[in-house]
Amino acid sequence: MPADDILLDAEERMEKAVDVFRHALTGIRTGRANPGLVDSLRVEVYGSPTPIKALASVGAPEPNQIVVRPFDPGTIKDIEKAIQASDLGLNPQSDGRLIRITIPALSTDVRKKMTARIKELAEESRVAIRNVRRDGNKAADTEKTDGTLTEDDCESTKEEVQELTKKYEAKVGDLARAKEAEVMEQ
Repeated sequence: MPADDILLDAEERMEKAVDVFRHALTGIRTGRANPGLVDSLRVEVYGSPTPIKALASVGAPEPNQIVVRPFDPGTIKDIEKAIQASDLGLNPQSDGRLIRITIPALSTDVRKKMTARIKELAEESRVAIRNVRRDGNKAADTEKTDGTLTEDDCESTKEEVQELTKKYEAKVGDLARAKEAEVMEQ
């Protein structure tokens, strides 16, 4: 595998790790309503777990309220049960056509737990990025022993993989700091 392929593979995998982190952050509650809070919930309907966004339109018309409009009114009770069963601590209210979810203000303890969770997720992403770095370095070493890469090319490839690692770890850090600030703002 040429050095360019090693670098391209490493960059793609690191980008995926950042995307997974970014997606995980949408499920973390802040002081204001965000449709991403319930997007990832799965509802047991039609015999299989289905994402809420496949069953209903989800919006946030007010800063402290999420509105879920089911496409099929028959699924409203199932959606309501899924929201109550989630660990989000939300209390949905239904009027038979749509579900309103009022987002309560976060207490200081809850805010601290949320920032701790953000830090955990960020560290998991950094570990994933470092694992990609390890794989890239291992691929470069393998190519060197096979004679495909020279020693200088191997070292420069490893340096470029390290630069990618720093770049993507910085992205994770920036995303984490922004989300922590959002959670801690009152």
